[in-house]
Amino acid sequence: MASLLRSALPLVLALLAGRAEAADEAGPHRRPVAVVADRSLTVAPGANLRLLASADLDAPHPEVTRAVIVLHGRLRDADVYYASALAAREAAGAAGAGALLVVPQFLAEVDWAGHALPADVLHWTLEGWQGGDDALGPQPLSSFDALDAILARLGDRARFPNLSRVVVAGHSGGGQVAQRYAVLSRAGDALAKRGVTVSYVVANPSSYAYLTPERPGPTAGCPGYDRWKYGMRDLPRYAASAAPAALEAAYVARPVTYLLGARDTDPDHRALDKTCMAEAQGPFRLARGEAYWAALKARHPDLRQPLHVVPGVGHDGGRMLGSACGLAALFDAPGCGDAGPVSASKGASTR
Repeated sequence: MASLLRSALPLVLALLAGRAEAADEAGPHRRPVAVVADRSLTVAPGANLRLLASADLDAPHPEVTRAVIVLHGRLRDADVYYASALAAREAAGAAGAGALLVVPQFLAEVDWAGHALPADVLHWTLEGWQGGDDALGPQPLSSFDALDAILARLGDRARFPNLSRVVVAGHSGGGQVAQRYAVLSRAGDALAKRGVTVSYVVANPSSYAYLTPERPGPTAGCPGYDRWKYGMRDLPRYAASAAPAALEAAYVARPVTYLLGARDTDPDHRALDKTCMAEAQGPFRLARGEAYWAALKARHPDLRQPLHVVPGVGHDGGRMLGSACGLAALFDAPGCGDAGPVSASKGASTR
């Protein structure tokens, strides 16, 4: 009987995964986006990324001292995240002065076809862009290659002579992009050598790229739990055969801030990743984020990557970015200090 159960387990798991996928087929992320960003940046000849920005990236901007790149969630609603970024900059007051806002749009094939976009517009699978997969067209470029191109443009001293800080921030699906980009990308390190600090803000993602095979939840019957984008096996082309140990050493040295909504605790949230790979990381986003940070802290006791739990907020990108600790991470605004429990070496949770 035990042998029969063991042999049937993979089939049962596959059926459950199939039901979850079927239930998600009508999800809003499968429909073309309502708004396509009106600006473009060339990532490679014949391959352009659509984006929204608070200034023309082709013109010189000596007034810009900080750039904040905000990454949208799985709905690819760059316009909504751009509005949230503008509201956050306004809420930051003087700290937001001189800040350029950039919101790239990782379009899916359904968007490209639905809006009859030009052949040179980059587009990915519905979720592949979240893990740095290569685009479906017009060239096999990673969403991380696209972010590298944005950093390269911002690092152009002829255009941005006074830029000293870049923040790459994402919520939900964008939080997945920010965290995994912080693991694999070396573009920020290159900018640092030129006097531009690059930091990362990871808010409420469904899952994380773990640096070791250990997980807080069960992994039996889930052979893909340690494959990219959930772990270090089978890394994407963008990683260029990097060694996991080297990636870990680089990642923990980078300035990363984790933001978690105290009420992002719904294990049945419609947009929550419910695959066995994600479930091995915890039952819901808050638990997954706290477990990931705890695992990093256990391996690296001197970790300088703060985690802030934002009270009263669930899965809400605008409220997360506009919270006191969100504004501190994006713009170095004051206020993320002594108002609540703290999960890091310094800083505290605030709304």
